[in-house]
Amino acid sequence: MNNQAKSIVAWIIIGLIAGAVASLIVGGAGSLIGLLIAGLIGSVVGGFLAQQLKIDLKMGNAFLEQVIISIIGAIIVLIVARIIIA
Repeated sequence: MNNQAKSIVAWIIIGLIAGAVASLIVGGAGSLIGLLIAGLIGSVVGGFLAQQLKIDLKMGNAFLEQVIISIIGAIIVLIVARIIIA
């Protein structure tokens, strides 16, 4: 498996984790595809916000830091989606 394929698999795993945790906290997303979409969009949103706000968790584990930032982003995505839909 090349590095690009590993990167895509890592994004999918992080997206599923972030979407599932955010869904448990906020509610919503429901299906596996919904969790994945919320998590992947949340990863982008969380990463963008962390970069813009210069947030560095300094946990020493890059994977865990990305998961936490992705969860925060997914929570934001689910809340905004609820506001738009309601």
